[in-house]
Amino acid sequence: MKILLLNPNTTADVTDLLHAAGSGVASDGTELVPMTAARGVPYIATRAEAQIGGAIALEMLAEAGPGFDAAVIAAFGDPGLFGARELFAFPVVGLAEAAMLTACMLGRRFAIVTFAGALAPWYEECVAMHGLAGRCAGIRALDGSFRSISEVQAEKEELLVALANQAVEQDGADVVILSGAPLAGLAAKVRDRIPVPVVDPVAAAVRQAETLAMLKPRKAVAGTFRRPDPKPTRGLAAPLAAIIEHRSPKEGTS
Repeated sequence: MKILLLNPNTTADVTDLLHAAGSGVASDGTELVPMTAARGVPYIATRAEAQIGGAIALEMLAEAGPGFDAAVIAAFGDPGLFGARELFAFPVVGLAEAAMLTACMLGRRFAIVTFAGALAPWYEECVAMHGLAGRCAGIRALDGSFRSISEVQAEKEELLVALANQAVEQDGADVVILSGAPLAGLAAKVRDRIPVPVVDPVAAAVRQAETLAMLKPRKAVAGTFRRPDPKPTRGLAAPLAAIIEHRSPKEGTS
């Protein structure tokens, strides 16, 4: 099995964290192929950056080609996820949706704990987008700055654990999700210091991507995620333009 692990931000060190966390739970024989955005922002934290990252994610999926059994858009908030499900035949999984669905199987209400306050409004809208607002006990985010996006989990570990415990004690969370791609792998390190199950989004996403790939679902030809009809494009990256126009990338533009 071959799964694309797509980081739609430009920080390769974060991709390395994601790859390490995902590889730690992947099944024997699963090849997890990391890919980092060549343009965009170092980390996605706002609605505007999510829109940019979503478009870049679609370009990256098209560029990667059809040789994958599934793909993971490895940014909590799932930029570009629904568009990807329209355009591509293989299953595409998002970190936020995978983490929340996993959390729903472990408890009644989950809390999202993250490292920056700017993320909270976007994450709140992501919860609603997936129809899970009724299962969310709350979103808690740290205040203040951090030195490095790739080292934020080490720098803020104690504060994040304290925030997770507050979500359990004060918000009634049955499950905690440590969210944001830079926190990949942290759940395994701190799970024994939080009294409820702790979900690592990339671990959940990789395992769900494997499951969907094994199920070999048919690409929808009707309904919400059917492939849109072809239309001409102008100025798009060639692989993505070919997908939208329903042609081989080797063919000329329409």
